[in-house]
Amino acid sequence: MALDPAEQHLRHVEKDVLIPKIMREKARERCAEQVEDFTRCCKDSGILMVVKCRKENSALKDCLTAYYNDPAFYEECKLEYLKEREEFRKTGVPTKKRLQKLPTNM
Repeated sequence: MALDPAEQHLRHVEKDVLIPKIMREKARERCAEQVEDFTRCCKDSGILMVVKCRKENSALKDCLTAYYNDPAFYEECKLEYLKEREEFRKTGVPTKKRLQKLPTNM
């Protein structure tokens, strides 16, 4: 039985693992400034980063949590996942392989 590429049903692993993975990746991109501030603080503080970087850590957590708790953001990521899955079902080629750049010497 072939899978309908446009079928919208989500399996447990898709809802609880794959879509949240997309959410984490996109949230980190959208919170890039906070990620950079926290990373810089950690590098500059060494072993004392737990104490010295509380403000940066808190700002990063707040930014990420706002995205994780946003139903519209979940829907956006779900639609992105469904689009990728549909394309995979049509072509049999995973998104990452389709997006890889070809060598320039070809």
